[in-house]
Parts: sequence; structure tokens; C-alpha cells
Amino acid sequence: MAGERVERRLAAILAADVAGYSRLMGADELGTLAALKAHRREIVDPAIAGHRGRIVKTTGDGILVEFGSAFDAVTCAMAVQEKMAERTAGGTGPRIQFRIGINIGDIIIDDDDIFGDGVNVAARVENECEPGCVCLSGSAFEQVRGKTGFAFDDLGEKSLKNIDRSVRLYTARVAGATPLTRASAEAAKPLPLPDKPSIAVLPFLNLSNDPNQEYLADGLTDSLTTDLSHIPGSFVIARSSAFTYKGKIVAAQQIGHDLGVRYLVEGSIQRFSTRIRVNAQLIDAATGAHLWAERYDRDVADVLAVQEDIVRRIALSLDVALHEIESQRALQERTANPNATDLVMRAWSIWNRKVTPSNIAKALALFQEALRLDPLSTAAMVGVARMNIAQVLNHSSEDRRRSIRIAEETIAQALDLDPRNALAHLTGGLVLRAQGKLEASLAAFRRAIELNPNEVRAYVAIGDSEYLLGRAGQAIEALQYALRLDPREHRNNILAMLGWSHLLLGREEAAIEWFLRSIHSNPEARRSHLWLACAYALTGKQDAALVELRVFNKVMPGFRLSQNSAVDASENAVYIQQRERLYAALRELGVQD
Repeated sequence: MAGERVERRLAAILAADVAGYSRLMGADELGTLAALKAHRREIVDPAIAGHRGRIVKTTGDGILVEFGSAFDAVTCAMAVQEKMAERTAGGTGPRIQFRIGINIGDIIIDDDDIFGDGVNVAARVENECEPGCVCLSGSAFEQVRGKTGFAFDDLGEKSLKNIDRSVRLYTARVAGATPLTRASAEAAKPLPLPDKPSIAVLPFLNLSNDPNQEYLADGLTDSLTTDLSHIPGSFVIARSSAFTYKGKIVAAQQIGHDLGVRYLVEGSIQRFSTRIRVNAQLIDAATGAHLWAERYDRDVADVLAVQEDIVRRIALSLDVALHEIESQRALQERTANPNATDLVMRAWSIWNRKVTPSNIAKALALFQEALRLDPLSTAAMVGVARMNIAQVLNHSSEDRRRSIRIAEETIAQALDLDPRNALAHLTGGLVLRAQGKLEASLAAFRRAIELNPNEVRAYVAIGDSEYLLGRAGQAIEALQYALRLDPREHRNNILAMLGWSHLLLGREEAAIEWFLRSIHSNPEARRSHLWLACAYALTGKQDAALVELRVFNKVMPGFRLSQNSAVDASENAVYIQQRERLYAALRELGVQD
């Protein structure tokens, strides 16, 4: 109400929840509730009272607590986590782990409840916390620096969901860290800079008043990423990881830290009827300094010429010479029909949103129309082939043989016109993979990497083919490089594949860490739960194996081992022998053939 006095005060806010609560409840509802109540009664609530905290509210698996000082909040949180680590170390029931976030900030008082930025940041800090750990915002850390006996790790500036500024985070080390905590802490370390020019192309901003022009900005970003990948000796972060920063305000230094790159490309595009204005700049990620900037005003039909100019200018700024053959390759890929170009960009924009049967069908229709307008467009040909093979791989094709035939014929035509098209070779490899021609598919994937050393999808595909050929060790090498190229967006899939590769080689403890990281990255990673159950069983952790299997059965009821064999079709004797050892462990747990 206008004129009504709002009560505020500065406070230390602690937000906590149970990691993987839905998974635990799905596996053992009654056991999880009983264990959580016991932990609250015997550990959490006494610690809060002993450190002069006030429980503001509880929400099922979560709790919000107000403290008068950061010191009390942090010492309380550490006491809880250390006792929880001791209790769960040898326990046989549901393994409950808390995530705790602490922030110092201004809060609004409303009766017994509290609101405001101080509370919101605490909740977001908790979201960034590893299970079993305590995470502090920079404001909270500054209040306890040097006043406790705890060791803290600086996680750097982080972009938090729905918070309009980056926040520096610190994590306190807790004795008894789980394999997940150790693995995640290792993953959180700054990525080493490659010994070559390393670049990330951030999503270009759409400054047009029309949100329907977003595809134009995304298309320019995608094309720049691809073209820069062809600069000899470059290291270019995958498009999917760069796009995790779309719509966020994050400092250049933080992005460089997160992605492990020296340079950032950012810009904007604005459309005025038939004209476009493109602004682009090259930034030193370590200092935030602008190395180069340019503005282009062109006809919409000239968007690809603008892109070509940007790539050349960036290459010059990095003192990297573009070989003439690469310039000719880029020109060969340019379609003469701007309408066809527009359709291709729209199609890839739909594909990149989410891979669903509906989106694949929509993108395919646009690629087909682009090819009708420009029968010599290799970009449209690659798109048609890719969407057809995507329908085969996700089982949405109405006629599998016909889809494979169309993909095979279309990609052959594209390669005839442009034999140096890396995406065409990658797509051709996927066609061969769908046909069961694993060795031939590997040759295609490797050719794609020769032409574009930063094609992360080719490294993932190589990993997939290598372990199916009984060479899981070589699969790991390819997958680890893929994870470096795409450290954010697709990491869950790559992490799961790394776990599977280690499992095939009999490295169960390493596999457990990779699967835990996969599940932490995406709790809905269904098959990671299955293979984590297998790894636990092979290491004698029967109770943990049964918990993971119950979670898996909730999301994939009626699963049979034959379903996995159909997906991972291979006639390689080494692979079949490796897989059979894992199947035997799952049969012992009750999984049916």
C-alpha cells in the first residue's frame, strides 16, 4: 500500500534442500520421508537452534533459515554437513545429502516470513551447490574470511537464474566428500587454455522489434561458429555451450573462465525491411578489452557476405591467415538465392531448439522448400539428409529404409558438389552408422574433423562408433576432447558415454563417478541410473544398485535388455563380450532379457 512503511533488515540467509529428492522419493517414498525426518530432528534443527538461527519456513525437502551473522550461518551449515557425511558414510538406507547456500543481503519482513533480493540470491546460490557441500555468495564470504578454520575454494563469478548480475561464489570443503563431490569439484576447476587461438561465438542479439527475426541472429551466430572453426589452428567452442549464455549478462572474464577461451565474439543484428545492420566485436576474455569492432549496413541478401567479412577481420586480428582454399570453400557453400538461405537458417533454428519428432518434421519441410528454390544449395541438401537420418535415429520415421535411402542419395549429391563440406561428411557418417557400417562411418567422421577440427558432434560420433567396435579406450579419448569443446550444454550425454566406456573396460569406480556427474548434470538422465546400478552391483554395493534401479524402473517401466541391444547394434565380438558381463550383473538385479 502506498505510504505504508516496509520493515527491512540485513541478515544472513541460509537456503537448503535435499539433492535428488524426487529421485529418492520415487525409489523409496516412505524410507526417504522417515530418514529426512530423523535427520531434521537429530542433526539439522538442533544445529540451527545452537547457532541462534530462526527457521522461517520449510517446503517438503527445503528449509529457509535466518541468522543474525554470517559466521553463525556458516558454522551451522558446516556442522550439519559434517555430521551428515558421518551418518551416511556407512548407512544402508536412502542416501540423503543436503545442498546449502548462504547469502548476506537486505530482506523484507512480513510477519514471520521474509522476502527480497537477499533471499532470492541465497536460493540461487543453493542451486549452484554440490550435494554435501556449503556454498557462499561473495557477500557472505567476505564476512567470514579468516574467521573460521574452514578452507574455501573460489568458484569465480557465476550467472544465476533470474538474478540480473553475476555473483561470486565460494564453496567450503567438507570432510567425507562423496565421489560426486570430488568429480564435480574437478570439473569446476578452470579449463586450461589451448595452445592455439581459442574462441567462443556468443549468441548475437536480435535488436529488431520483431521476435520472429530471432532466427536471423541465431543463424548468423551458427554460421560464424562454423566458419571460424575452419581457421587453421583454431579452437572454437561448440555452439551449444556458447548458447547457454543467451539472454544473460555475464562478464567476459567469467565466460572465458567457464569455457577456457582467450577470445569472445559478440554482436547484434537488426532488420529494417530489406536492410540489416550487423555490429560485431572481438573481445579479449582475460581483460574484457575490445580488440576489434565493426558495423555493417547491407541488404538482407548480403548477410552471408557480411559474415564472410567478419570472419576475415577476426582472423586478421588473431594474426591467423585464412588459406585461399578455405575462402573458396566458403564461397562454394553460399547459395545464390537469399530466400533459400533464409529457409535454411529458419530450419536450423527450429532444429536447435529441441530435437523432437515435431521439430524434425518442421525443419525437414523448410529444408525441402529451400532445395526446391535452389536445387544446387548444398546447405539445404545437408539439412534434408540430416533430418531424414534424425527421424531414423529417434524412431520417428514412418519408413526407415526410405528415410535412409533419401539421406544417402541427398548427402552423396551434396558431397559431389562440395567434397570439403565438414557437415556433409558428418551427416554421411551418421547414414553409414544407421546402416551398421561402423568402420566406414568412422572414416567419414574423421574426414569431418580433418575439415573442421572443432566439430564436436564428430568427436561424439567417433566415441559412439569406437566402443561399438570394441575399442572403448579410443572412445574415451574422443569423448574427453568433445567434453572440452562443449563443456556446458551437451555434457550430460557425453558424461554418460564416458561412464559407459569405462564400464565396458571394467573400470567400475571411474564409471560410477562419470554416471554420478551425468545425473547431477541432468537428474532425468534415464539410462545413467541403469548403468550406475550396474556399476554399483559390480563393486558389491547392492543396496545402492537397487535404489538406482528403482529410479530407472520408474521412468522406463518394463525395460528389457533387448531394447538396449537394438539401440547399440554391433556384431563386434569384443564389444558383445564386454556388454554381456554388464548384462549378467543386471540380470542378477532382476532386469529381464
